[in-house]
Amino acid sequence: MPSRTTRRRTTLRRAARAAAVAALAAGLGATAMSGSASAIVNGRDSTERYPFMATLPLSAAQLADGSCGATLIDRQWVLTAAHCVVGDPDTELTLKGTVRIGSAHRDSGGTVRAVDRVVVHPGFAFGDGTTGPNRNDLALVHLDRPAPQQPIRIADHPGTPGTPTRLLGFGTVVDTHDYQRMVFPDRLQELPTRIGTPADCAPGWADPTRLCTLSRVPQAMACFGDSGGPQIQRGRGGRWELIGTTSGPGAPGVPCAGGPGLYTDVAAHAPWIRDTVAAR
Repeated sequence: MPSRTTRRRTTLRRAARAAAVAALAAGLGATAMSGSASAIVNGRDSTERYPFMATLPLSAAQLADGSCGATLIDRQWVLTAAHCVVGDPDTELTLKGTVRIGSAHRDSGGTVRAVDRVVVHPGFAFGDGTTGPNRNDLALVHLDRPAPQQPIRIADHPGTPGTPTRLLGFGTVVDTHDYQRMVFPDRLQELPTRIGTPADCAPGWADPTRLCTLSRVPQAMACFGDSGGPQIQRGRGGRWELIGTTSGPGAPGVPCAGGPGLYTDVAAHAPWIRDTVAAR
């Protein structure tokens, strides 16, 4: 019979992926906010157009319908969390083979493209959600043909701690680990946030490749279903720039909205992204 530790790790990975779901519960990326996170709790309906916002439809044994977030960074490439696309037999997570781009609605509008191929960061590794987070949690999805939407620029570097940022996602708006109680909004949600210091997350969870993110709204953060989605900041000319990809919680053992979020630092991985895109 599996040990208690083994069962817990299996449960955490399950949450982290079905959330990938986190997206299925898509929002934090899927390390989960307390096992996995993927949806924005206590966010608000989107207030402007985000043509670079994308979703990856997913299916899993625990969830009949879910998705992970993604970001259009090139006319034919979207960036998401690796845990959203790496298969895990425990969850039977399946990428349905399409990407929806530029819509404020989860299941309609925008541009739909087929997935041509997926490239996972070679250094990706699952964290167990208790002693450590996912590492190098990024994947690039190549579309079968270019999308008409304008890709977002990757920031040269994220702002300093305290810099205002924004999270986007279609994750659950109910903070729960019970898949049956999760509620996924039709309308894209956004949340005002700020960059934290490494000390704002659990010791060692935020490092030069991961961003600790704090909500500017009480009891709010990405959750199940937001995995892979973007964290953005204002850049040149006031335009949005991409700085992070939803990966999981910033501390173990807390509800999604009860602690910080952990985001993969996209700028820190820009050389790998550029080389992969250039290689086509």
